[in-house]
Amino acid sequence: MKVRLFFSLFLVLLVLDATAQRTKYNFNSDWKVLVGDPAGAKDAGFADQSWKKVTLPYAWNEDDAFRKDIVDHPTGIAWYRKRFKLPASAKGQKVFLEFEGIRQAGDFYLNGVHIGLHENGVTAFGFDVTDVVKTGNEENVLAVRTDNDWNYREKATNTKFQWEDKNFNANYGGINKNVYLHVMPKVYQTLPLFSNLGTTGVYVYADNFDIKGKSATIHAESQVKNETGQPQQVAYDVIISDLKNKVVKTFSGEKVTLAPGETKILQASSKVSDLNFWSWGYGYLYDVKTVLKINNKPTDAVTTKTGFRKTAFKDGMIYLNDRVIMVHGYAQRTSNEWPAIGLSVPAWLSDYSNGLMVESGGNLVRWMHIAPWKQDVESCDRVGLMQAMPAGDAEKDVEGVRWDQRKAVMRDAIIYNKNNPSIVFYESGNESISEAHMAEMKAIRDQYDPKGGRAIGSREMLDSKIAEYGGEMLYTNKSADIPLWATEYSRDEGSRKYWDEFTPPYHKDGDGPLHKGESAAAYNRNMESHAAENVKRWFEFWNERPGTGKRVSSGGVNIIWSESNTHHRGENNYRRSGEVDALRIKKQNFYAHQVMWDGWVSPEKQGLHIVGHWNYAPGMKKDILVISSAEKVELKVNGKSLGYGAKSDGFLFTFKNVEWRPSNISAVGYDANNKQICTNVIHTVGAPVALRLTQIKRPTDFFANGHDLALVEVEVVDAKGNRVPTALNMVNYTLDGPAEWRGGMAMGPDNYIMAKSFPVEGGVNRFLIRSTTTPGTIKVKATAEGLKEAALTLTTKPFKVEDGLATTLPSAGLPSILDKGPTPSTPSFIMTRTPLKVVGATAGANADSAFYSYDDNELSDWVNDGKLSTAWIEYTLEREAIVSEITVKLNNFRSRVYPLIITVDGKEAFRGNTKNSLGYYTIKCTPQKGTKVRIQLAGATAASGGNTGVEVNGKKLDDGVARDDAKAKGTMSIIEAEIYESLSDGVKTASRKN
Repeated sequence: MKVRLFFSLFLVLLVLDATAQRTKYNFNSDWKVLVGDPAGAKDAGFADQSWKKVTLPYAWNEDDAFRKDIVDHPTGIAWYRKRFKLPASAKGQKVFLEFEGIRQAGDFYLNGVHIGLHENGVTAFGFDVTDVVKTGNEENVLAVRTDNDWNYREKATNTKFQWEDKNFNANYGGINKNVYLHVMPKVYQTLPLFSNLGTTGVYVYADNFDIKGKSATIHAESQVKNETGQPQQVAYDVIISDLKNKVVKTFSGEKVTLAPGETKILQASSKVSDLNFWSWGYGYLYDVKTVLKINNKPTDAVTTKTGFRKTAFKDGMIYLNDRVIMVHGYAQRTSNEWPAIGLSVPAWLSDYSNGLMVESGGNLVRWMHIAPWKQDVESCDRVGLMQAMPAGDAEKDVEGVRWDQRKAVMRDAIIYNKNNPSIVFYESGNESISEAHMAEMKAIRDQYDPKGGRAIGSREMLDSKIAEYGGEMLYTNKSADIPLWATEYSRDEGSRKYWDEFTPPYHKDGDGPLHKGESAAAYNRNMESHAAENVKRWFEFWNERPGTGKRVSSGGVNIIWSESNTHHRGENNYRRSGEVDALRIKKQNFYAHQVMWDGWVSPEKQGLHIVGHWNYAPGMKKDILVISSAEKVELKVNGKSLGYGAKSDGFLFTFKNVEWRPSNISAVGYDANNKQICTNVIHTVGAPVALRLTQIKRPTDFFANGHDLALVEVEVVDAKGNRVPTALNMVNYTLDGPAEWRGGMAMGPDNYIMAKSFPVEGGVNRFLIRSTTTPGTIKVKATAEGLKEAALTLTTKPFKVEDGLATTLPSAGLPSILDKGPTPSTPSFIMTRTPLKVVGATAGANADSAFYSYDDNELSDWVNDGKLSTAWIEYTLEREAIVSEITVKLNNFRSRVYPLIITVDGKEAFRGNTKNSLGYYTIKCTPQKGTKVRIQLAGATAASGGNTGVEVNGKKLDDGVARDDAKAKGTMSIIEAEIYESLSDGVKTASRKN
């Protein structure tokens, strides 16, 4: 019976492949580009023989990616032209062009006819060219006039788009994303391209999840148009195939009659068993083929690659497949760029970069300000990386036309990306927006993606009744309601070239030019101090993680992932906050995160990383830092123990004044029972003797399509082949064969962009080589004074293009990454303490607002009248309990220290000073039993100078609830207070009740 069923399905698929009339072409090949605005360039007969030949995606100003500051990126008019032919079989069919996006705006001409305009510089769009395109042996000419002026204004409204911003939106001009051509029958499933076409495409989603039972109900909906001129009775079938191309389910919807010119939504659904659910680091995807049949014959088939996962956003937490997941990842510039290329990399490099985020322990990427391009969206699907997808924004809410522009971009982005399982959040603003605007954005989500399991919100929105998530930029927010997570914490910068102060080039940590006349030490760190700072920042969120109470933090994302050609504060003309550099070479931050983030909430696999290297001068003494999730860490030099490190910030262990001795340094991590659970060792490396070239591994062939890139690593190595971590040698390169040198990057003149001589940093660097359209052998040679040279041979494979069309799509052959396995069935956290409910409060002043100090709203606070005698508040607990900890968010938490006395039923539990934090501070009490907890100011508050953070535009960063009370030394202001008993005491209390 099973054999017969499989054979029947096989026949169905054969029929589909043979008769379905839809074809999607890769339209990236055989373009020409000219920077300038020659008259007549839109005309089919225009002479473009001398123009530069390129393969899309291609930014015409790519040479300046990382060479110049973002504000100096070239702008202006550039024309793109392409000649192509359609097969004769396309006659009488529908023909559409699909652009994943351009920068900034473009006028489009086919065969001299103006077919449309696109202006927002972010989203995908399309054109119906059925009535303009020629078929058979007749040549077509597509001409596009692009304009990437920083001050471009929408023609209909004369309004500049808010996100044309020189701080964050690197300006890679022209057709910088993929292009496709679609040929399909006149009864067809539409494309998800609302701009110009006004269509919404296919929508696939799941509900009725049974995660343990591995089943769900799968729904498919297709917007279908009938342009035949006759009524058509249409049947709708769905075929679901897994990663091994095995059909796992077929089902059908009802037959529907479409009148001429009519558009309808066709639907079908079925329960599907034995599903593999998409998860973090487990990019399991299915092909959902939706088929239109007329007279029982397939006429149109669309394959949607998607995944199925269950989400929930409640109790201040995020649930993925019924398991709580704490956000830890990166706020990344949407450009996600590379040197001398910009954003327009081949799909395999997108997977490489995004996959490294997962390898570092990241589970979410928050693209910043504008929606990501489809290639990065689909890449995150494959590697198992959750996404927060913005629309278009700068730094604040807007009104009128600019708000309408933002809504249109959100609508288009949701429609285009609604089937991508990795998108878990829709971001409506880079700062808070009004409740009315939040309601409008939510209505767009509910109209176009009501069942996708995605929360919509905005940065901040801490007291919103509409937003489904929020969180400030840098600080720790907590909630018992919607998840709150920090959207871009740890903004410090530091170069990969600088290990520490004891390693060539002996950069003193923090040295560098002033920023806006003030010290920029935080933006000129070395890798050692940068890693330590990232540990400190993360610990504040992790300390308030799920399991620590009723109100919790849902985590945060570190800004940024890779070096970015956007606004900067340090000595270079690009941002160096990354965990990897611009060529994705790992920095010490990468390993810090890998240790801390190896779990859904807390580390589930214990890890350890020794920061730095072990190649120093005799007699050198320095502090050694170890980052570990172990309870304690022992350090050894050549096997001799130096004892245990001083633990701080949850994961950081410091060993003071360690003297360097050649051979090795090792660390051992132990659990609470003194069991060895993790180790790490670093060996002293010998003198540099040679260079080594290695092609970075890729899952697909290197294609001669004029766009593909090879990423090559160069290392300085010792006699045993070990990388020399202190090497800074200048390396010279030669390139022979059908390829284009795009080069690498290093600190120095013009950042060595496109140069064929540039140094290694820390013994390593990388460079990019682009294929031409001629397949063949490419030879690269690297030389350096005093070192043995290295050579590498690469081979590019033929890429078939016929009449300007290719059938191999850009992401063809890229695998799903399943390394982390399915969502674990075990809980992701355990409770660490028991929250005690407050049922009332009184205070020395303003008692009517005492409730604000425990109302689960971080935009409200209780404050006294500025007098020391009234600086107290007393809470009444729901039950008698032994109070062991009090966690408070005090106003001016970054910049003010409060001397406090805490009593429980009049018995002193704490006397001392608070410490500055990113939000919350936990006070360890002497355990006292009672029902009345009083917090009292013991003396004048003191400014600590902790809030020194200033934005590039000069804006001082927030520090709690805005109020000018700096001179009132008797002021006590509490934003939130939480009272806890120890877990063991809570268990004892419960057992006594039972």
